[in-house]
Amino acid sequence: MDKKYILVVDDDPDLVETVAMMLESKGCEVGRAYDGVEGEESIQERRPDLVILDIMMPRKDGYVLCAELKRDEKTKDIPVVLLTAVGEAVPTTSYTHADGMATEADEYIAKPIDTEGLWEVVTSLL
Repeated sequence: MDKKYILVVDDDPDLVETVAMMLESKGCEVGRAYDGVEGEESIQERRPDLVILDIMMPRKDGYVLCAELKRDEKTKDIPVVLLTAVGEAVPTTSYTHADGMATEADEYIAKPIDTEGLWEVVTSLL
């Protein structure tokens, strides 16, 4: 696989670093963003080959950013993997399973993340 550029967007800096270190160890170049607005700005600056995107984030959540990416002709073909702890959070937040099904994400990974499982998903989408 050629060196791929993957953007990791999550408001948990430890998770971003864990995923980034795993991806870099596999030969990927990794961009980092810590909320949906930073993620959007990063995508505008440099088009990633794939986006790993948390759902529950400040300023712009992953559902909104994913939907915007999939509606835009310039970004609709970028694979998006949503990271989700929403299943556990549905009773206590405004996030719902219907929100997730309404997005056009290419894959969903539950938190806590199994990095090897995530790598399998990344390679299958690239």
